Amino acid sequence: MDAFYASVELLRYPQLKGLPVVIGGGRRKVDDALLQHPDGSGPREPCFIPVSEFPLLKDYVGRGVITTATYPARRFGVGSAMGMMKAAKLCPQAIVLPVDFEEVRKYSRMFKNAITEIAPVTQDRGVDEVYIDFTDVPGGQREGGRVLARLIQKSIFEKTGLTCSIGVAPNRLLAKMASEFNKPNGISIVYEEDLQSTIWPLHVRKINGIGPKAGEKLARLGIETIGQLAAQDERWLISHFGKSTGAWMHRAAWGRDDSPVVTESEPVSISRETTFERDLHAVHDRAELGRIFTALCEQVAQDLQRKGYAGRTIGIKLRYADFRGATRDQTIAQATQDAAMLRRVAGQCLKRVPLQQRLRLLGVRVASLVPVAEAALHPAAAHSPGPAQGDTLGLF
Repeated sequence: MDAFYASVELLRYPQLKGLPVVIGGGRRKVDDALLQHPDGSGPREPCFIPVSEFPLLKDYVGRGVITTATYPARRFGVGSAMGMMKAAKLCPQAIVLPVDFEEVRKYSRMFKNAITEIAPVTQDRGVDEVYIDFTDVPGGQREGGRVLARLIQKSIFEKTGLTCSIGVAPNRLLAKMASEFNKPNGISIVYEEDLQSTIWPLHVRKINGIGPKAGEKLARLGIETIGQLAAQDERWLISHFGKSTGAWMHRAAWGRDDSPVVTESEPVSISRETTFERDLHAVHDRAELGRIFTALCEQVAQDLQRKGYAGRTIGIKLRYADFRGATRDQTIAQATQDAAMLRRVAGQCLKRVPLQQRLRLLGVRVASLVPVAEAALHPAAAHSPGPAQGDTLGLF
């Protein structure tokens, strides 16, 4: 999907189309202040709010990061995962809006349903992306897949008002790269014979799976492009990156990927985390941390219940003011999806990490998941001493 979070907001605020807009930095469902008449006469329709009344990025103060940005904002170098304060220096005139996760999830379901009505073999890749196998879809091979891709785009737009970009290729690896070639609202087709002319000139980081660290190491070895990676002997790559990764890099550089589109997969874990607007101290900000910690556990519990899972391994994630991180987890005998139980066990994990430094991030995670139908669930916390008191969690 094209700039998905931002595009969902533009459906609500169509007057912002064509303007630089960034999404992130807020926790509210919508910016309620915008929806009230300045004279206090009551609510107003989002589409009638003057552009001049929207908050600007130059006025943002805090520690939030950008979830996504419209394409006009991206022209200034603003991008996902960038700190809001840094982005404000690049594009101070950008309008900033908070994320509305409920609305995003609604449109995510809608666009995926539009796809499966046409091509049912799909693999979910998060809120804004899917892989589609249309090998056996009638007419799927016409014009190399372009006809079906157009049909999918048309159906998504008619049902959601949103655009998407589609990459068509013999496998998932190349299709993922192709989907980025012609944004927004584009279709790109890569054939096997296009590898050298289209894929090899790209930077190695364009391969899904080569992250910043691997990219830096490849650069130190004098490898910047996919073509340069393909020119290396597989044994040489294995000697530098290990047997599994080195062999995979060699295959990827040659466009080889036999991984199937998996229509169903079990989640590995479910987690929630939050970065604070200011660094918090476990003693001085104990009450605030306690509220945040409880809310995270409740959100994870709700996610588990909504998705029909319970978990046995419960853990926490911290990031300190100096950006160092710490994680701890604990495995219990019976799976749970109970918020109070999650808080109790996660609180025990907190006791095993240093809490003298100020904190900038806190997260809660549940792993070792099993479907509720197959799980012997841990008794609800109501049947045992409650964990909500601060002393159960040590400092908070």
